Amino acid sequence: MEDATNELINSFSGWSISNIPNFGLRLVGAILLLLIGRWLAKWIVRWADRFFKRTELDETLTTFFDKLIYFSLLAILVIAALNLLGFETSSIVAILAASTLAIGLALQDSLSNLASGILIIILRPYRVKNLVDISGEIGYVEEIRFFHTVLRTPDNKILFIPNSDVMDNNIINYSEMDWIRLDLTFGIGYDDNLLQAKQILEGIIADDKRIAVDPAPVVAVRELGDSSVNFAVRPYVKEQDMIQVAFDLTEQVKLQFDANGISIPFPQRDVHLIQAV
Repeated sequence: MEDATNELINSFSGWSISNIPNFGLRLVGAILLLLIGRWLAKWIVRWADRFFKRTELDETLTTFFDKLIYFSLLAILVIAALNLLGFETSSIVAILAASTLAIGLALQDSLSNLASGILIIILRPYRVKNLVDISGEIGYVEEIRFFHTVLRTPDNKILFIPNSDVMDNNIINYSEMDWIRLDLTFGIGYDDNLLQAKQILEGIIADDKRIAVDPAPVVAVRELGDSSVNFAVRPYVKEQDMIQVAFDLTEQVKLQFDANGISIPFPQRDVHLIQAV
């Protein structure tokens, strides 16, 4: 028994003498690799951050790319350090690749939103505080996140729209141009004075300082309807005044038409009774 113990001790001693110094050197090399590599990774991220800012890339996207570069470099460093210590890293890489694929398949909808969010930030079809219409939903952009866009509707509700839905549908940006045209329609009776009504409409528009002179507003007969002569009234206003100007013009038209004896007809139908002989 004593001989077997001595043989085991001698065997471990022989292995230690031949392997521990080598492993120690590898361990020191792995630690130095991680320390130096981490410093280099931070330097690369700082350089990339300056580059992104020079190209005027969105701050949200800049932060995302900075973190992506940093953690990708750290992952490479860890694998290189494990390989230096003698671990079999090919299996680790294979496991990571398989895990990434499985996670990607499970989160494909979220990844689609993420990709769309990055495209929105790069292409900039709208910005924060813009008034937009996305698939019939109108509101002010409160925040552009990676997975969804946050809108504040005119009735002060917060709406979250997935970015993939944003990119798959039409986007109307009311804030992109300096002036936005309102399309309003007002009708008068067939017995009313058409030219007088037109002058009243033009006067109401001229008196409202929120309405642009250039581009010029349009007041024109749009159609001869079933029970009314309809005017197309198309003034240009600032995006922030759009809703209120529409309300105010409608009120003024009613007041001015009433004051000048011009009727606003309601739909009506003439019925002719034919008496059978």
